[in-house]
Amino acid sequence: MPDIEKLIIIGSGPAGWTAAIYAARANLNPLIFAGRAKQIPTTELPGGQLMLTTEVENYPGFPHGITGPVLMSHFASQAVRFGTRIVSDRGIISEAAPEGTPAFDWHDAKSVDLSRRPFKVVGEDDAVYHAQSLIIATGATANWIGLKNEQRLAQQGGGVSACAVCDGALPIFRNKELAVVGGGDSAIEEATYLTKYAGTVYIIHRRDQLRASKIMVERAMNNPKIKILWNKVVEDVLGDKSISGVKLKDTVDGSTSELPLGGLFVAIGHTPATKFLNGQLELDEKKYIKLKDPYRTTTNVEGVFAAGDVVDSVYRQAVTAAGMGCKAAIDAERWLAEHEG
Repeated sequence: MPDIEKLIIIGSGPAGWTAAIYAARANLNPLIFAGRAKQIPTTELPGGQLMLTTEVENYPGFPHGITGPVLMSHFASQAVRFGTRIVSDRGIISEAAPEGTPAFDWHDAKSVDLSRRPFKVVGEDDAVYHAQSLIIATGATANWIGLKNEQRLAQQGGGVSACAVCDGALPIFRNKELAVVGGGDSAIEEATYLTKYAGTVYIIHRRDQLRASKIMVERAMNNPKIKILWNKVVEDVLGDKSISGVKLKDTVDGSTSELPLGGLFVAIGHTPATKFLNGQLELDEKKYIKLKDPYRTTTNVEGVFAAGDVVDSVYRQAVTAAGMGCKAAIDAERWLAEHEG
């Protein structure tokens, strides 16, 4: 008979590590698949989207800010301190990384079998793990344009971002000419938010009308700080250490132009990391995991819980994900207490 874990957590962002902290303190001895989430088209990083955030100024408890990777290393170290074990390329480990560095051996869950309990989780090396309960906290990745310099500048904090609410208030964007790529409600929300800090905010949209709701379109049209560039796509992102502008192509006549910028925000949607579930959990129309109760973390499969950006298409913040991770661990603990033995 294989060893059966009480709880396996899949995901290494704020939701996953917070769930691990709470579960470990509840003596559930959790096992976590930290994974390597694809953050931009050619880069896989552990720790969720915070690994692409150079400065985090809105997470409580850090009045002077903290870098995303260091914040995630603190989460991980705290979880390990209380007994969380990590599935790694060297097997299961329970050692903390050096302070301030995300130096764990990251290992993905390749697939799950939720058809019966104990649930089965298959690692990327085809090793099989069994668990009485699961927490899915695999997050969602921002959709990017896919340009080489866009990806490079996003990685090094060079003024390219996929979250205005996360990064827009940073000093590097203050009183600059900024641009948002997209045409939906999220793009309008990001542009409107940025007007608090920017000189001018351009919305770059490939069509001649926005996809956003009527009220959001009116909000953009009536904001004197927002200028909409119709029928334009970003063909290249310019700049070495930081963005200096973008090269635009007109989708109607094919002409090109350059737009000087101090920051670029990509708002063309997110893709939740739910493909590995192979349809075994109920998803909403956007492919996010659907919760049975909006105030809980329960899914349509008994004993399987979900938290963080993999269920949240609205807020997508580290602090809300961490809160949901806490809820998932408490839900799992109570469910196990009712079903064990």
